[in-house]
Amino acid sequence: MSGPAILVVAPMPAFPTSAGNRRRLLTTCAALQRGGYAVDLAYYAHEDQIYRRFGQHPPTDEAAAAGLFRHIFRIEPPATIPLTTRSRCFAIDDWCPEAVGAFVAWYGRAYPETRAILMNYVFLSRALEAAPPGVLRLIDTHDRFADRQQQYRPFRAEPNFFYTDRAGEAAGLARADIVLAIQSEEAAYFRTITDRRVHLLPPRFATRRPFAAPARVKRIGFLGHGNDPNLVSIRRFAAAWSEDWTPARPELVIAGEISNSLGPTAGPGVRLAGYLPELEDFYDGVDLVVAPILMGSGLKMKVAEALSFGKPVIGTALGFEGFDPVAPAHRLPTAEAVKAEVLALADDAAGLAALTRACADLFAGYNARAEQAETALLAMLSVSDGKPSEAAASVAPATANDSDRVVTFLEGGRLNRETSLRSDLRDDPERGLLVATERVAPPGADPYTPARRRWFARAEEGKTERRQDEAGSPDAGLAGLRLALSPEWVRDRRLPPPLRADLAVQLADVAADWEAQAVRVGTAGDGTTLALTLPRHLAFGTHPHAAFRIGTPTREITLGRVTPLNTSRIPMYSSAYISAYTSARADLPGAPAAVTFAGLGAGPEASTILFLHDDLIGRITVLPDPVPSPEPLP
Repeated sequence: MSGPAILVVAPMPAFPTSAGNRRRLLTTCAALQRGGYAVDLAYYAHEDQIYRRFGQHPPTDEAAAAGLFRHIFRIEPPATIPLTTRSRCFAIDDWCPEAVGAFVAWYGRAYPETRAILMNYVFLSRALEAAPPGVLRLIDTHDRFADRQQQYRPFRAEPNFFYTDRAGEAAGLARADIVLAIQSEEAAYFRTITDRRVHLLPPRFATRRPFAAPARVKRIGFLGHGNDPNLVSIRRFAAAWSEDWTPARPELVIAGEISNSLGPTAGPGVRLAGYLPELEDFYDGVDLVVAPILMGSGLKMKVAEALSFGKPVIGTALGFEGFDPVAPAHRLPTAEAVKAEVLALADDAAGLAALTRACADLFAGYNARAEQAETALLAMLSVSDGKPSEAAASVAPATANDSDRVVTFLEGGRLNRETSLRSDLRDDPERGLLVATERVAPPGADPYTPARRRWFARAEEGKTERRQDEAGSPDAGLAGLRLALSPEWVRDRRLPPPLRADLAVQLADVAADWEAQAVRVGTAGDGTTLALTLPRHLAFGTHPHAAFRIGTPTREITLGRVTPLNTSRIPMYSSAYISAYTSARADLPGAPAAVTFAGLGAGPEASTILFLHDDLIGRITVLPDPVPSPEPLP
């Protein structure tokens, strides 16, 4: 028997819980499950796209989610999510494509017994308009987004997350029956812009460790995701901490994904611990946690998490917003004040004991309010539901098929394909290094299944020629597929050159993200210079990449200099050949450039270059010499 069903839609995955919004998602779903509801989770793969655009493998674990929820689904973004806008702010629906509403409509038909739909973030609220009649609609706001960009101005920074105005936020909230606020200040604000029911729902945190006061402080810690508020805040604090640090003072340990955004080196007294898969490894290694937060909204989940591990915390008033702080150490004005408070207490056993008691009282009061809020929410849902009924499993989504494995033998190794939920896997001892993931559901599967086909490459000694694969095909069958490359494979060059070249052959006929024609305009030594149009960000910046000349033999070539061209001032560069550039993606506008490759060769024959960068695939057709009459790209 299962309880009534609730669909939860989120633009972030549930696992791994490496960011505050993921912890919020899990705590809210856990509250619903404690209330007897069967929770289905639909991940709109917004964050996956963002990570890939910044050259990182997305930290998403679909297999872990499958173990927690009744059903899981995946909604692929149909287009590029804009991170900036030329308008004063984003319109409320700029980040919500019709694909999310189409999924909600499909789900309503497939699971008509569903009682409620909970949409995470107001910028996805448009999808609630597709909810079937009679279904309760909720929005978990997470943050206030009206005028959010103004927080960045004192720090001379530009936001790269959603922000809107009061009218837009009000319009989004009006689509819900119940609006969930994460902390009291934001609940009060939402009540001024909407007549919908606003319910304060702080997340509950189970006690992981009892509070224990340190006798002295040897190490202080900050654990966080690499978002803008965290980066601005910890950079300011770390700079202040290093300024006059001596070995007699505590060490600052910075851990989590934010470590990757702070550069390879840290200042005196600061250690970057990187991403730690187990939270215990971090909290057991520090005596005190700092929350020197200077900007941002919502509830600082890192504070609640540190308290749940029994750690005393010192931070700014903004860092403790929503916790109803009383102690002065929880209401400090600046990062410098946080530093001063830490140093004042570092060797003060009595002061540390008092701080720890204040933190224990704060956490107990916070959790009591969170538990009351959860009980009230479940009561509201129960009234809306009427009598609970069993949730029927109308349509079972496709599941992972770990037995669907195909091996293609290549020169110097093998290419292994599997269909699974193992989305977090980058390097497997058996399969090898992740090369690419299909962007859409496997053939014949439900369109919203999170299972994907993935290809892994593994080097093997003694493999010097291709052999027929186990499926009876001489190649991996990648032609025409829409693939997302693994940025790590492109960047790290761990695989031997013959295997990398053979992988390029396998990828040569996949669906390219962009295509261009090029003409030779010069040679010097081993270098050949081409004139062409390529994605603008490649013309004006350096990105990890790999380039291969496809042919007999296929070989990896080296990108040298890239020089943007002003075609209006140089007529020979304004020909149709150079402007022959196509891309289906709005975030890949073209820019003319002269590009020099070493190892391409200077022969007059036509050739093809496979250009791999970030998670994208580009295909350059080098026209033969002499240049024929203009022909459009196919």
